[in-house]
Amino acid sequence: MARPKVVSLTEAIGQINDGDMLTFGGFTVWRRPMAAIYELIRQKKRNLHLVEVNGGTHDDMLVGAGCVGIWESSWCGHELYGKFGSNLARRIEKGEILYEDWAHIHILNRLTAGAKGLPFLPTYSAMGCDMLNPENDNLGKAGLRNGSNPHIGKHKYMMYKEPFTDSEIILVPAANPDWCITHVQMAGNEGTVRVEGLKFSDQEVIKASKHNIIITEQIVPEEYLRKEPTRNMLPGYLVDYIVELPWGAHPTGLYGVHEPDGEFIASFFKATRTQEGFDQWAEEWIFGVKDFQEYLNKLGISRLESLRANPALGYSSTMKRGSR
Repeated sequence: MARPKVVSLTEAIGQINDGDMLTFGGFTVWRRPMAAIYELIRQKKRNLHLVEVNGGTHDDMLVGAGCVGIWESSWCGHELYGKFGSNLARRIEKGEILYEDWAHIHILNRLTAGAKGLPFLPTYSAMGCDMLNPENDNLGKAGLRNGSNPHIGKHKYMMYKEPFTDSEIILVPAANPDWCITHVQMAGNEGTVRVEGLKFSDQEVIKASKHNIIITEQIVPEEYLRKEPTRNMLPGYLVDYIVELPWGAHPTGLYGVHEPDGEFIASFFKATRTQEGFDQWAEEWIFGVKDFQEYLNKLGISRLESLRANPALGYSSTMKRGSR
């Protein structure tokens, strides 16, 4: 099996086509592949179909930039830095984006089914809630459940009377994104992936996806990772492309490396409550810089160093917390 290619961020994102289904590693404001998000916007990708266990700042940026045609997830926001995704909410209210609302466990089960090579998984969760009301099947109402799109099931879900106890259960369809983009602390030169701290649902979303881009703080010799194989999360044969890009998760946090840049995320939330505000923000921070390195230069070394984690603790021992 071929080894993954080590490429630039521009080259990796260039492999993604308009209309592709994407998912991402990480969780809300932790370990999101933000450099890739900026590059997707810079390359003006369009009509992307996002399917996510949990949305966050990255989703809201892509939606604000007009990159997303369909969004499927359980939530989108910025945790304590902003209650909800303003760009997503605004475009939903204006009917400018198709969305499908799922319970958290529903979307996780969909991606887990995809990871296991199964067509569906059963669950009792959220039975009777309005997400399962046929009136809220937005993709169905848009006429997209006709079997022509392999990423959109013929049914949002099915009720099934299982034969063991005769109880009624929900079947949710598998999701198999075209691409998963994940930011990690360390990857081997043959693609072995190591994640420090919480792994969230990364293993499921990576295994469910047809292709994987791993963005890493550093590429290290495989021999180093194989000394402690139980600390590794994934083998290299699941990886298509590796991009070495320190700070590539900023402004989200990366355990053991740096904290989330809460001030930056909160500023984004406040500045992008309108489309005009988003456009101005993007002109400064995305289109106004040549690449991610120039973005980091614009942030400045002092700001980045203020976020750096103490390597012995895994978090910053100098950042002030618990106050506004």
